[in-house]
Amino acid sequence: MARKKRRKSPPSPAQPPREEPFRAPFKDLKSDWKRVNSDAPAKPPPTPLTPYEKARRAEQERRQRVAAVRQQREAEQELAAFRHAMSDVEPLAPDPRGQVGKSRRTNRAPLPSDEEISLAAFQDFVEGRSAFTIQFTDEYMEGSAPGVDPHVVQRLHHGDFAIQGQLDLHGYTVEEAKNLLDRFLNRAYSGGLRCVRLIHGRGKNSPDNRPVLKEHVQMWLSQGRLSRLVLAFVTAPVRDGGAGAAYVLLRRAGKPRSK
Repeated sequence: MARKKRRKSPPSPAQPPREEPFRAPFKDLKSDWKRVNSDAPAKPPPTPLTPYEKARRAEQERRQRVAAVRQQREAEQELAAFRHAMSDVEPLAPDPRGQVGKSRRTNRAPLPSDEEISLAAFQDFVEGRSAFTIQFTDEYMEGSAPGVDPHVVQRLHHGDFAIQGQLDLHGYTVEEAKNLLDRFLNRAYSGGLRCVRLIHGRGKNSPDNRPVLKEHVQMWLSQGRLSRLVLAFVTAPVRDGGAGAAYVLLRRAGKPRSK
């Protein structure tokens, strides 16, 4: 019996060349990262804080809150002082011609610098011409404006007035301390504060152990612009800084001393 011949199937059409898939070198990165993290040892629980560390952290947080409140209060006081100073200012009437007049220049003598004022004031003090009544030694200083009752200075030295503000001048140069004191006393005066404390140090770290800042603070408070804001100043009692600090009694806001 003859075998049937198989039909040859027609040739299949040529397949187009297969395109290589897009290379994604980072597609397994996420799974590898999970696997590495799962193999990593678990973190130990945090060590509980000691009572000292807890108290120290609480004190740091308290200081940060106090500093934030103080900055906000100072900003509000500066804004209030600016608004008070500008309250009676009236804008100039516009020129109907639309012109702005030129300012007249006058030949004025240059104003003396703060250093010149301080040196002249110290010379007045040495020669007995100081407007303030001054007592000054390495351990004690006292100053009062004309007309201030000595009993008020005694009460100030004994701490009978509530301290409403404080400025620490430790670690600053004379120029930096002058700028800080100027801003501080002007803000305190504008804010209606009456009694503040200044920490100037005893001068133990200065050359020849001289209380340099203390000497300058005495001059700044009793001479020049700042003296218009001050009624009296005196070394603080030992419990509140002693020879390294001073109490300052300010005038009432709006009644600076006229020269």
